[in-house]
Amino acid sequence: MPHGTGPTERGRADWHPVHGRAAIKRWVNLAVVASQIALDAALIVVAFRTAYNLRAKIDILSSFMEPSRTTYEIMLGVVLGTLLLTFNFFGLYSLRRGVSRIDQFYRVSSAVSVGLGASLALNSFILGNGFIYSRQMLLIAWVLCIALVTVGRFAHGGVVGTLRQRRVRDRLLVVGTGNPGQHVLETIARSPWLGYEIVGVLGHADPHGKLAGQPANAVATLPGVPVLGDDSELAEIARLYNVDEVIIALNGTPHEEVLALTQTLIEAPVNVKVYPDTFQLITKNELSLDDLGGLPMVSVRNVALRGWNRGIKRVMDVALGAIILVAVSPLIVLLAMLVKLTSPGPVFHLQERIGHDGHTFLCIKLRSMARSAEEASGPVRATRDDPRRTRLGRFMRRYSLDELPQFINVLLGEMSIVGPRPERPHFVEQFRASVPGYNYRHNEKAGITGWAQVNGLRGDTSIEERTRYDLYYVENWSPLFDLKIMIKTIWLVLRPDANAY
Repeated sequence: MPHGTGPTERGRADWHPVHGRAAIKRWVNLAVVASQIALDAALIVVAFRTAYNLRAKIDILSSFMEPSRTTYEIMLGVVLGTLLLTFNFFGLYSLRRGVSRIDQFYRVSSAVSVGLGASLALNSFILGNGFIYSRQMLLIAWVLCIALVTVGRFAHGGVVGTLRQRRVRDRLLVVGTGNPGQHVLETIARSPWLGYEIVGVLGHADPHGKLAGQPANAVATLPGVPVLGDDSELAEIARLYNVDEVIIALNGTPHEEVLALTQTLIEAPVNVKVYPDTFQLITKNELSLDDLGGLPMVSVRNVALRGWNRGIKRVMDVALGAIILVAVSPLIVLLAMLVKLTSPGPVFHLQERIGHDGHTFLCIKLRSMARSAEEASGPVRATRDDPRRTRLGRFMRRYSLDELPQFINVLLGEMSIVGPRPERPHFVEQFRASVPGYNYRHNEKAGITGWAQVNGLRGDTSIEERTRYDLYYVENWSPLFDLKIMIKTIWLVLRPDANAY
C-alpha cells in the first residue's frame, strides 16, 4: 500500500460523510421516476387529443365517425394505462446513465408500437361493439406519441443530468490504474452530466499483496484523483468513503479474481459494474442465462451475423445503397470533375483491400492524394497533415467525400454499408501477427462505416481498440444497430472530428 498508511488513518481524514444521504438519494430517484411518468402521461394525452382533433376536422379518404364522450374517455384511459405499463416493461423507467439519444428513440418507438397494439386488443375486449376507432387517427397518434415522448425525454434527461451534475452525484470508486481504468476515468471526466463524483482509484494487488503495476509512490491517474490503495481493501474503502458505485476496470485479471472482488461487496449497498476489457472480450451489455439439459449456462458470446440475418443485411445494403448512390451521384460527378481539373492523374483511385473471408477486392475512391504518393515510400498509413494530399483531397477526406464511390462496391457485393473498415494487404499481415482476434473481423464483409469509426476510432488510432469494437458489432448486429451507426455517421460527416484525415 502506498506510503504504508491504512485505510482507516487516511480515510477518516479525507472522508466527509453526509448524514441521511442515502435517504435523500432514494427520494431524489423516486422524484425523477415519478416526474418522468407524469411527463410521459401528459404527452401521451396531448398526442391522442391532438390526433383526435385533427381527424375530426380533416376528412381523409373517409368520413370521421365520432365516438361518444364516455367511449372516448374509456379508450383514452386504456391507451394511457397500457402505454405506461409497456414503457415500464421496456425498462423506460429504470434509472440509467449515458444512454444515447438514438437508443432512447428506438426504445420509445418500440414501446409505443407494442403498447398501441395491446391497447387496441384491450379496448376491443372492454368496449365490444362500442369500440369505434379511426385508423387514420391511430396513425397520427402513433407518430405524435413517439415524437412528443421522445422530445420530452430528451428535455427531462437534460434537467436530470444538470441535477446530477450540480446537486446529487454518486460517489464512484474505480478499481484499476492501468489503461482500462484510465479510459473509464477520462470518459467520466468529460461527461459531467453522468453525475459521478470520483473519490479515487485502487490498484490491483498481486498474490504477495503488493500494488501490481504501480510503484510505492503511485500518483493519481488524473489530476485530483488519488490512488487510495489496492483492491484487497475494497470493501473497507468503499465503506469509509461512502461509495455508491464501484467500476472494476482491470487488464487481464483472471475471472475468479474479479468475482472474488464483487463478493467482498455483497453486503454493502454498492452498485458494481465491470468494464468489459477485464475479460478481454466484448459481449452484450447484459449476459443471457441459457439452459442446457437443466444446467444453467451463461451465454457471453452469440454471433448475430449468421443465417437469415446475413440475408436481411444484404437486402438493406442493396436497397439503401442504391438509393444513396442515386442521391449522391451528382456530387460524385462534380467532385470527379474537380479532381481532374485540380491535379494530374486519374479521377478514381482503385486500391486493393482485404474483404470477406480474406479475399481481395478493389476499393473505389475518389483520388485525394498525388498520383505518385507512394512510389518512393511504399504502403504508408495516412497521417495528420499528410503532405501527399492534394488541396481538394484535404477537403474530401475531412468530410469523407472521397469514399462515396464505395457504394458501387456495396452494390457489387464486395462491401457492406456498415461493417469493419477494410485494410490493405500489407497492413493486414502486420495486424494479424500482433492483434488478437484481428483475423476474425474478415468473417464479415467490410463496411463503408463501422461501430469503431462512429466512436472516434479513425485515422492514427489503436488497432486493438478498433478490433474490439468490430467484434462487438459482429456479435451484437441487428438492423436497428446498423441504422444507428448510419445516423451517427451522418452526424460525424456534418461535424467531422480531428481524426478524419
